[in-house]
Amino acid sequence: MLALELSGIFLGVLARAFFPWVRKLRSGKAVRFRKRYLYSAIGSVIAGMIVTLLIFPKFDVVSSGQGADAGIRLFAVAFGFGFGWHAIVDEVAKWAGAFKNGS
Repeated sequence: MLALELSGIFLGVLARAFFPWVRKLRSGKAVRFRKRYLYSAIGSVIAGMIVTLLIFPKFDVVSSGQGADAGIRLFAVAFGFGFGWHAIVDEVAKWAGAFKNGS
């Protein structure tokens, strides 16, 4: 189950980093993949894994379903964690840059 949780986090972070970049690439705003995206994704994966390891051991898979149903639910929750953590890390980085550059 741990592999399912961690893969959900990884894919959630990947989706949060990749899809906005593709949108910017198609609109002509981005030419190449910047290292800044990679650094925030790595930070998000690390934060997501720490939180997951703290929270998910208390997550009772048996009570939330049987077989594939439980696995799908667990993956969906982990994907949401990864997606959300990357959004938080990205927003914090933008705020930190605003304070560094502007005020």
